[in-house]
Amino acid sequence: MKPEKLAGMANQIAQFFESQPGDQAHAVADHINANWAPTMRDTFLAAADKLELHPLVKAALPEIRAPQRG
Repeated sequence: MKPEKLAGMANQIAQFFESQPGDQAHAVADHINANWAPTMRDTFLAAADKLELHPLVKAALPEIRAPQRG
Protein backbone atom coordinates (compact mmCIF):
# COMPACT_ATOMS: atom_id res chain seq x y z
CA MET A 1 0.00 0.00 0.00
CA LYS A 2 1.28 3.48 -0.82
CA PRO A 3 2.47 5.65 2.07
CA GLU A 4 0.06 8.42 1.09
CA LYS A 5 -2.89 6.03 1.44
CA LEU A 6 -1.62 4.92 4.85
CA ALA A 7 -1.24 8.57 5.91
CA GLY A 8 -4.85 9.20 4.94
CA MET A 9 -5.96 6.20 6.98
CA ALA A 10 -3.88 7.32 9.98
CA ASN A 11 -5.30 10.83 9.72
CA GLN A 12 -8.86 9.43 9.72
CA ILE A 13 -8.05 7.41 12.85
CA ALA A 14 -6.71 10.58 14.50
CA GLN A 15 -9.81 12.55 13.55
CA PHE A 16 -11.94 9.92 15.30
CA PHE A 17 -9.82 9.81 18.45
CA GLU A 18 -9.50 13.59 18.81
CA SER A 19 -13.11 13.63 20.02
CA GLN A 20 -12.51 10.85 22.56
CA PRO A 21 -11.40 11.33 26.17
CA GLY A 22 -8.03 10.21 27.45
CA ASP A 23 -4.62 10.02 25.84
CA GLN A 24 -5.62 10.48 22.22
CA ALA A 25 -2.16 9.98 20.70
CA HIS A 26 -1.77 6.73 22.64
CA ALA A 27 -5.18 5.60 21.35
CA VAL A 28 -4.10 6.31 17.76
CA ALA A 29 -0.90 4.30 18.23
CA ASP A 30 -2.77 1.45 19.92
CA HIS A 31 -5.26 1.28 17.07
CA ILE A 32 -2.55 1.23 14.41
CA ASN A 33 -0.45 -1.32 16.30
CA ALA A 34 -3.45 -3.62 16.79
CA ASN A 35 -4.98 -3.36 13.34
CA TRP A 36 -2.29 -2.66 10.76
CA ALA A 37 -0.20 -5.45 9.32
CA PRO A 38 3.54 -5.24 9.99
CA THR A 39 4.20 -4.36 6.35
CA MET A 40 1.75 -1.45 6.59
CA ARG A 41 3.45 -0.10 9.72
CA ASP A 42 6.87 -0.54 8.13
CA THR A 43 5.87 1.34 4.96
CA PHE A 44 4.18 4.08 6.97
CA LEU A 45 7.03 4.61 9.43
CA ALA A 46 9.64 4.66 6.66
CA ALA A 47 7.85 7.56 4.96
CA ALA A 48 6.30 9.34 7.97
CA ASP A 49 8.68 12.31 7.88
CA LYS A 50 7.64 13.07 4.28
CA LEU A 51 3.86 12.76 4.77
CA GLU A 52 1.17 15.26 5.74
CA LEU A 53 0.03 13.96 9.10
CA HIS A 54 -2.58 15.05 11.64
CA PRO A 55 -0.92 16.38 14.84
CA LEU A 56 -2.20 13.35 16.80
CA VAL A 57 -0.55 11.00 14.32
CA LYS A 58 2.71 12.89 14.71
CA ALA A 59 2.40 12.61 18.49
CA ALA A 60 1.66 8.88 18.17
CA LEU A 61 4.70 8.07 16.00
CA PRO A 62 7.02 7.16 18.90
CA GLU A 63 4.48 4.60 20.11
CA ILE A 64 3.79 2.95 16.74
CA ARG A 65 5.72 -0.30 16.78
CA ALA A 66 8.04 -1.10 13.92
CA PRO A 67 7.90 -4.72 12.80
CA GLN A 68 10.41 -7.06 14.41
CA ARG A 69 13.40 -7.74 12.18
CA GLY A 70 14.43 -11.33 12.16
